[in-house]
Order: sequence, then structure tokens, then C-alpha cells
Amino acid sequence: MDSPEQYMAVALAEARLAAARGEVPIGAVLVDSAGQIIAQNGNRTIELCDPGAHAEMLVLRQAGRLQGNYRLPGTTLYVTLEPCVMCAGALVHARVSRLVYGAIDPKAGGVVSLFQVGQDTRLNHLLAVEGGLLAAESATLLKDFFRQRRCGAGEGKR
Repeated sequence: MDSPEQYMAVALAEARLAAARGEVPIGAVLVDSAGQIIAQNGNRTIELCDPGAHAEMLVLRQAGRLQGNYRLPGTTLYVTLEPCVMCAGALVHARVSRLVYGAIDPKAGGVVSLFQVGQDTRLNHLLAVEGGLLAAESATLLKDFFRQRRCGAGEGKR
């Protein structure tokens, strides 16, 4: 693999697996400077009963264990949805070099939508941020998931 689209396709596959588990369909992939995938995962907040078990956090934890270091310089995180403030903060603390996300999150986005964590020069690390990669696919996956949950809960039925 060597293209951003291929890495995001892996993140989308993780998001689909998360949806199949009943989780909000968000997937993430961490790639090293040589283009090797270090870690990949999808949301598991319900499964693990952990509000911090976002795809990004799980990937950072796994990569830290595999690398033997909580700092992950030279890496790129691909994630299907703009990270929240918690995840964006973890990316800064982990010293991830670059973030590539799919869809924006106007209700909880911590990178461009509501806050600009990772771009704030008062922090000790800055992220290179690129958004919109396969955004339509990411957004459709989320919209379909929530539409199905609303209809399955009795809302929207006629």
C-alpha cells in the first residue's frame, strides 16, 4: 500500500466492522514513515464499556505497545471522521506527524470544526492536517448507521 486512498479504505473497512458490532462506524489506521500499517481498529466504546475507546485512541494504544513508546513521530493517522478533542489531544501527546481524516464532524470535531487542537501554537506539538479524503463514503456510512438506528428504534416509521 502506498496511497492515502488505500489507507483510508482500510480505515473505512474498520468502520464497517465497528458498525457490524453496533458501534458508531469510525475506523482508524496508523502508518509509519515507510508506509507500513502499524495499527488499525474501529470504535469499541460499547463493547469495552469505555468512553475513551474511540478508533483513534485504540490505534494509538496498540501502536505504543508495539513500538515500545508512547511517542509516535513520523506517523500518519488516517481516520474516517474528524477526531474529537480527546483524540486530537492524544495525537498531539503521541507526537503523530500527520492526520488525514474523511468527513468533518460539525458537532464534536476537535481539529477544524469546533476546535483546532493540533494547530494551536500554544501546544508543544503541531499536526499537519488534511481533511476530506473519501469524505462522502465516510459520511454516508455514518448517516446510514444513524438512520438505521433511528428507524430500528421506532422513529421515522409510518
